[in-house]
Amino acid sequence: MIPATTGSSPLLDVESASPVPPPSPYTDAYLFKMNKIGGFLHFAQATLMIATYFSVDSVKDFTRPIYNSYLVYDEDTQNFSQNSRKVFDAPIGLITPFFLYLSAIAHFLIVYYQPASYIAGLDRNINKTRWWEYALSSSLMIVMIAILFGVWDLGNLVAITGCNISMNLFGLLMEQANDLSDKSRPVDWTAFLVGCFAGVVPWVNVLLAFLGAGDFANIPTFVYGILVGYFIFFNTFPVNMILQYARVGKWADYRYGELCYIWLSLLSKSLLAWLVFGGTFQPNGN
Repeated sequence: MIPATTGSSPLLDVESASPVPPPSPYTDAYLFKMNKIGGFLHFAQATLMIATYFSVDSVKDFTRPIYNSYLVYDEDTQNFSQNSRKVFDAPIGLITPFFLYLSAIAHFLIVYYQPASYIAGLDRNINKTRWWEYALSSSLMIVMIAILFGVWDLGNLVAITGCNISMNLFGLLMEQANDLSDKSRPVDWTAFLVGCFAGVVPWVNVLLAFLGAGDFANIPTFVYGILVGYFIFFNTFPVNMILQYARVGKWADYRYGELCYIWLSLLSKSLLAWLVFGGTFQPNGN
């Protein structure tokens, strides 16, 4: 007589276990390859801009003044008035390539310095390096755009930088707070929503400077290109995250969303970098 077994049968264990997702078609090797391509293209464009900066006088001479505003007390009138002093001249053509260099460095770190932690992170549906790089590179990018639109106050630029960094770090918190592999667990959108709020503030600053000009007919064409290009690409990143966490189509595979981030980063930063850099060919006008 065969003794009765205790506990679940192997068949029941198999049936009750969570289904194992099929292997992703976006393999480790493929994502490393795409990171190499992205890093090289970012690096090559930045280096070309640096070479242009040092060889073209009009690009080298194109700067924008950055001011610090402060209050002055007039003892005669016993009133406060606002004053400002120039802190430095921002060399747009020299600073712009560095948000491409920051992206290149992040890609190369992933491939050559931390490949194991990168893959381990992807397996947990998170890429910390991406968010820290975005926090730095996109903040530098929005500051350059804001300066071209006439935001020349240092305090305003610091606030724009802080809000943009916060927006990207909320993206990191969004990935840390949610596990895409657990389909039974509802998505917590809190970090995403707060990040969207933080991301709107730099937009408000840029639009206030743009709308304050009033004379829209005489605004250079490249300025409109920057505004439209920035608006479109700015919104593709949160859309990519929404599709990931809503598990829509291919985005149900976190690695597909990672691939989209690589391409969005390359296309958006390349376009905006050249639009901003192209603005240095206009008359300086300081």
